[in-house]
Amino acid sequence: MQHVLIIVNDAPYGSEKLFNALRLAIQLNEQDYSPVRVSLFLLSDAITAVLPKQHPVEGYSIQQMLEIAIAQKTQVKFCGSCMHARGLTDLTVIDGCEIATMDDLAQWVLVADKTITF
Repeated sequence: MQHVLIIVNDAPYGSEKLFNALRLAIQLNEQDYSPVRVSLFLLSDAITAVLPKQHPVEGYSIQQMLEIAIAQKTQVKFCGSCMHARGLTDLTVIDGCEIATMDDLAQWVLVADKTITF
């Protein structure tokens, strides 16, 4: 089974990078001819995507897309240091999203067959 790691740095609604990363993750999970394991790591301002109940005006919901990817067995981790730097450590996060360290990301990079950054 191929392991694809997707790393995102941009805020969930500041650009379409996280939106497109999640579109790719969901599509990769739907591929029948080639089994794939998808992992998503959120850094910098992308970590705010794990905060529930955001109501964007753009017409798409990052929370809903994250929940779909998680239901498809995508493992989602976010940088604890990035959360701490933004004063967000005590907030609730979307179910299935896991706080992680740079060491966790390093381990994923080492075992991934492909790493894609947004």
